[in-house]
Amino acid sequence: MEKRTARYRVRYRLADGTVGTDSWHPTKAAAELRCKQVEVEQALDTYLDPALGRITLAEWVAIWEPGHIAGPAKWAAYRSHLRNHILPRFGDTPLNQITRQSVKVFVKHLKQHLADSSVASVMSLFSLLMREAVIDRRIPYNPCHGVKVITRRADERPHATPAQVNEIASRIDRFSDQILVITAAYTGMRWGELAGLARTNTHLDDGMLRVDPKVGALHEVAGELYLGPPKTPDSARDVHIPPFLVGLLRQVLDGHDHDQVFCGARGGLLRRSSMSRRVFGPAVNGNQRNGLPPVIAGMHFHDLRHTHKTWLIEDDIPEVAQAQRLGHRLAGVRGIYSHVTPAMRQRIVDALQARWEAHQPGRTANPPIAA
Repeated sequence: MEKRTARYRVRYRLADGTVGTDSWHPTKAAAELRCKQVEVEQALDTYLDPALGRITLAEWVAIWEPGHIAGPAKWAAYRSHLRNHILPRFGDTPLNQITRQSVKVFVKHLKQHLADSSVASVMSLFSLLMREAVIDRRIPYNPCHGVKVITRRADERPHATPAQVNEIASRIDRFSDQILVITAAYTGMRWGELAGLARTNTHLDDGMLRVDPKVGALHEVAGELYLGPPKTPDSARDVHIPPFLVGLLRQVLDGHDHDQVFCGARGGLLRRSSMSRRVFGPAVNGNQRNGLPPVIAGMHFHDLRHTHKTWLIEDDIPEVAQAQRLGHRLAGVRGIYSHVTPAMRQRIVDALQARWEAHQPGRTANPPIAA
């Protein structure tokens, strides 16, 4: 402890012999009490060096970034959140001066400009940064912990009936895009898994589509398209398909010689934004000027995955078989002791075939679309 002018400074010695400053106090008694606290915390190995928390958030990001492991898409999102939101507000603020109240004000500001899902994504990264600073023993607590981001329940996403899926497909001009929509509804596969589906992973003789663990999904990062692993390890799976879909996919593959099953007119990789804006959006939302009513206004392509899940529930498919088909894993004991059998897979295929046939003109297996 040292007296400087009218205040007392608490200092401490590190293991390497150097001396640092802990805090300043107006009275000798307060400084002596802090000295005792520092001694106890050092003895218990709980002492936090104040100097480590005095670096700015921008400086901490530069330290944290090289050691953090994440995929290209995740890093693209991280850098966008840092560049556009987190660093403009807190970049020059020392870690130990970021308070819970300032974080709550930050969230309130974000919610004025961004959707709840975007705010949640930004705050997930911010909380990760502060949590790692706690683990690195730079600050005593995470000021983002427990700060409420979502204040209302998300709207329930729509799902389609088989008749509505047929109607959506019939409004699409290109045959392969029609079958892309139908395949999404009758397999529950994600956009990236369908757009990245390779001809070599389409085993139609076995009635199966394979999501490859290394290159089974199409990704887009900063405008660049590339093939890579699917969303999670459990997403790498075999998806068994009904006979009608085998026939439709054969027609698609017979119509071109490109590597991907679903591709552009010249064999290029599909871009999700173009598909949504030019193909799927107009099909589901209709056209008031042409007197074409919407099928399901506001429906997204991903809602076809919700649609497939709903159909599986309606057909009383066991939960473990639903999870495996969608590329999920049941949590806890259910995931350990539940197993999918060939009989369950066949039950799914039979139910989907029956659903398709029941909604075709004349109850045949011929698609109500033009090749």
